[in-house]
Amino acid sequence: MVRPTHEVEYEQMLLSRHTFLNQRGGRRKGGVLERSAYILLSRIRMQGPMSIGELSDAFGLDASTLNRQTAAAMRAGLVERIPDPGGGMARKFRITAEGAHMLDEEREGIVEILDQIMVGWPDEDIAAFASYLRRFNTDIERIGGRPWPRP
Repeated sequence: MVRPTHEVEYEQMLLSRHTFLNQRGGRRKGGVLERSAYILLSRIRMQGPMSIGELSDAFGLDASTLNRQTAAAMRAGLVERIPDPGGGMARKFRITAEGAHMLDEEREGIVEILDQIMVGWPDEDIAAFASYLRRFNTDIERIGGRPWPRP
């Protein structure tokens, strides 16, 4: 007997191939940000300035990976290092005006694609789909112990 979770697994696998990113360079076709920068900026925007240690805890990645990602984001002018606003020793990364602008541009591009995909969907179906995705993600976050801040 095939359980419903088998169907979820299969559809999730199919969804993962439609990430709106091309395979060359990790960017959405026509996009302005690489996937890692998009996620990094999104987290910093939601949570506020974060240290390497905080980013490492939030993403479950080692500090060397986050050092590379934040260094690339700094070179691109997307984030800047600032003293800890709370007076701590560690310096933190804050999104720049350019980073916020590029994040908004990338997010709007993705929303436009989603609007095209769901053009025939009633608003109630889109809201229900979003609700199920939120529930799915929050349950993954609960198991992993890494909740993601939401608006």
